[in-house]
Amino acid sequence: MQDKDTYFMQMALGLAEKGRGAVAPNPMVGAIIVKDGRIIGSGYHEKIGEGHAEVNAFRSATEDVAGATIYVTLEPCSHFGKTPPCSDKIIEKKIGRVVIAALDPNPLVSGRGVKKLQAAGIEVVTGVRAEESSRLNEIFMKYIVKKEPFVVMKAAMSLDGKIATRTGESQWITGPAARERVQQLRSALTGIMVGVQTVIMDDPQLTSRIPGGKNPLRIIVDSTLRIPLEAKVLQDQDVAKTLIATTEWADRNKAALLEAASIELLTVPTKDGRTDLKALMKVLGERGIDSILLEGGATLNFAALQAGIVDKVQVYIAPKLIGGETAKTPVGGEGIEKLSQAFSVIELKASTVGEDILLEGYLSKNE
Repeated sequence: MQDKDTYFMQMALGLAEKGRGAVAPNPMVGAIIVKDGRIIGSGYHEKIGEGHAEVNAFRSATEDVAGATIYVTLEPCSHFGKTPPCSDKIIEKKIGRVVIAALDPNPLVSGRGVKKLQAAGIEVVTGVRAEESSRLNEIFMKYIVKKEPFVVMKAAMSLDGKIATRTGESQWITGPAARERVQQLRSALTGIMVGVQTVIMDDPQLTSRIPGGKNPLRIIVDSTLRIPLEAKVLQDQDVAKTLIATTEWADRNKAALLEAASIELLTVPTKDGRTDLKALMKVLGERGIDSILLEGGATLNFAALQAGIVDKVQVYIAPKLIGGETAKTPVGGEGIEKLSQAFSVIELKASTVGEDILLEGYLSKNE
């Protein structure tokens, strides 16, 4: 029976993935209804504010679902939000068995859906493909508990660890397939963050080039407002909004000019003479920013690691050798003194993206 549960839950997880980029800040959820070994209904959460996975699965059912088993990748909700509770709908439809991957991480409601279903006499099984479900919704899992954004640090480097030549040229180290993947990630996350030095050196636009894709909020970390007024990220607020995280040391004349141009400035505390990134994450979380793509550069990347705000790393490695003692690496800053202080990456996996290799993993939070 467990093998069958695993099989159908894997299918439900595949359905859930289809909601990526369309349901945030809600989780991606998939549901499959099985009766007598046959799939008679399936659905996923397609758009925020619209039907949940269970409701969509019921709508698609080809026959009476009474007595059937429903596989759901996340615990059915038990409270009224923008839609009625899914647990009530499951009870109403006389489902005989519910198989759940992961429980709702929200401590205020976790387990309530299960208890409501069990109280109605429905058999409930939990923990089937739970880890996969949690990873699928890693953004939601962190944000709903901590109200802080899930931060993905992305870097692209050569085989010898360089992100640019000694003259600063960096376009393009990776191939088109890797760059396309990054554009998809930009569209899927709600914020993108760089340091002011990256703006000065590269003058990026920081938008998604995916047709019909969403543009993330552009967050520039600039403690003294060194950003050039002609920077691309300041010119197209109708395309994507820009927020500059600055400090009390900001150039007041520059601040007045930026505000006159409708650029939002956010003054955050300082720590050890730098922008307090942990405090910035809390403020951004309160504003509903649940995820951030950190694209550096090297100094900001190290500061982010040091502040403990990075959750996941993605490093694209191009089959090129650049050399140069002064050529920059993905992580700079003052660095560490001892190997015991290194930031450990766990659950590391490798894949090929076009001509490049992608290494991705999660920051160990147990240093």
